[in-house]
Amino acid sequence: ARGEIVGCFGLTEPNHGSDPGRMETRARHNPSAGTYTLRGAKTWITNSPIADLCVVWAKCEEDGRVRGFLVERGTPGLSTPKIEGKFSLRASTTGMILMDDVEVPEENLLPNAEGLAGPFGCLTQARYGIAWGALGAAEACLETVRQYVLDRKQFGGPLARNQLVQKKLADMVTEITLGLHACLRLGRLKDEGKAAPEMVSMLKRNSCGKALGIARDARDMLGGNGISDEFHVIRHLMNLEAVNTYEGTHDIHALILGRAITGIQAFAPAK
Repeated sequence: ARGEIVGCFGLTEPNHGSDPGRMETRARHNPSAGTYTLRGAKTWITNSPIADLCVVWAKCEEDGRVRGFLVERGTPGLSTPKIEGKFSLRASTTGMILMDDVEVPEENLLPNAEGLAGPFGCLTQARYGIAWGALGAAEACLETVRQYVLDRKQFGGPLARNQLVQKKLADMVTEITLGLHACLRLGRLKDEGKAAPEMVSMLKRNSCGKALGIARDARDMLGGNGISDEFHVIRHLMNLEAVNTYEGTHDIHALILGRAITGIQAFAPAK
């Protein structure tokens, strides 16, 4: 692998985020031509405006099954407009994938991915990485605010001498330490083939939620300086707002855990 081709992963749609099973993107098989025709839209897709290759998930009109397709840059009918005006993850190029009768050869169909198990398997791997990354952002906020409260003098002494400040720092260190040990343990279980997707959901949810709380506390402890780019805490805070949402929202992961605990799927369609 030379790392010369940029790819993107198209699952989320304008009307279907947490419920990809109701996706509207369709794929029609053309046996005589040996092609598939794709129609639909994806949104909030990282790297789509610059991607050379898009992995797009669509429902096949023949059987209603979700399948994955490779769509190359320059294919007629394909456009990937950039989403502007983000306050979060501003360094990441994010956009849409718009397909207006995009025709791809049959060999661009992913052969071993049928149903939502394919994209969900990818999401599970990504969620595990996010669990680590969110804690990294929390660590950065902790390091910044620790030094700040040691240096900042108010009422005749450093902010760090205040009990409330020390309590907040203790809470931050505790949550980061517990989270890192949990991620490490899950990684070892993954290596042993014993990790369940629900374990990943638990840690993605925990890491993101706790990191967001740490970033908010750190921003508050910096006072007016908390919104300055000199300290970067506000950058981590804004980024974590997105991280807490993508690859499964905080509440969706709670429902995944609830299903594992009770055996009842709370987000099943009403009958």
